[in-house]
Amino acid sequence: MSKTTKRGVTAPEDLIAFQGLPGAYSDLSCRAAYPKMRTLPCASFEDVFAAVREGKAHLAMIPIENSVAGRVADIHHLLPDSGLHIVAEHFQRVNHHLLAPKGATLETIKTVHSHVQALSQCRKLIRELGLKAAVHADTAGAAADIAKKGDITEAAIASSLAGEIYGLVSLKEGIEDAEHNTTRFVIMGREPVDPDPKAGPVVTSFVFRVRSVPAALYKALGGFATNGVNITKLESYMIDGHFTVAQFYADIDGHPDSRMVRLALEELSFFSREVKILGVYAASPFRLQQNGG
Repeated sequence: MSKTTKRGVTAPEDLIAFQGLPGAYSDLSCRAAYPKMRTLPCASFEDVFAAVREGKAHLAMIPIENSVAGRVADIHHLLPDSGLHIVAEHFQRVNHHLLAPKGATLETIKTVHSHVQALSQCRKLIRELGLKAAVHADTAGAAADIAKKGDITEAAIASSLAGEIYGLVSLKEGIEDAEHNTTRFVIMGREPVDPDPKAGPVVTSFVFRVRSVPAALYKALGGFATNGVNITKLESYMIDGHFTVAQFYADIDGHPDSRMVRLALEELSFFSREVKILGVYAASPFRLQQNGG
């Protein structure tokens, strides 16, 4: 089934795009959040965005940050110019498996392959077993390569789904350093959504640049404090080669149409060069559980 949007792009409603190969954690997240949708693997994040813009997929599943390894590289630079809107969020518990070809054991493996974030999330086991770490573009790609080689001295850190897809054996599961290891994803689409605040908590995500004047950030954020608006995430990154211009990514509780949020955003705009709303969407049930809701 396809759907024609306001932009005239027709896309299959049951297809969601992600970066990586089949079996990647983004693939797993797509299946967990949208079990009735098919998944579309893409080589890069730019390809994921393009798939949705061009009508090859209805939605995009994009990782933002991990509770252990932090921000996903490049994402904050790509989001503002993606041409898409954040329409939802999803939190995926990451349960890493040490995968290897049949015949391999914990004693035979010498090298472990995976995405840099997965490797950093499993430092304790890698050090414990004295393994050499090798970085790959993604976890599923590492699993696919290990399966193709069939070398019992090499293993991969990836999901159980990747193990099933590529015929690998799990030598050990739950190998992540922290039990809270969770990745936050945002789901993006061509058209924005406008959730009803009365139906439940709402998150607003946006980027902004502060003016190059003393205490500009302090003044820009003052409106959120005086209006009682909770900032749940604030992160800065440089956007020019001179290290003089910083852009900030922020998540706040509330809808832009609510009086307090509107006043806070107005004050932010007064002290900022540019404010761009990336999405207004319903808060994930996971977020509410963590807050005791």
